[in-house]
Amino acid sequence: MAVEKYNNFQKKPDVILMDHRMPIKNGLDAMKEILKFNDHVNIIFASADITIRDEALSLGACAFLDKPFNMKKLILTIKEVINQLVIER
Repeated sequence: MAVEKYNNFQKKPDVILMDHRMPIKNGLDAMKEILKFNDHVNIIFASADITIRDEALSLGACAFLDKPFNMKKLILTIKEVINQLVIER
């Protein structure tokens, strides 16, 4: 469903917040599929399962948030990703 939603956006989001545990497909599989369509997507991966941190980052996530995290950490991470995006453009 996450992949389908991403594909249906006419204007793609600058940043995606992806959780690992999702109802239909896990976040790693969804991220892999989205990155097949566009390998420049900025995905911030979030999970309480830190054992997947390295895998998520090696597959293309630009950041990883360990759950639980607070709003300040989320906003700071999003700002860092957006700042990097602006520098690259």
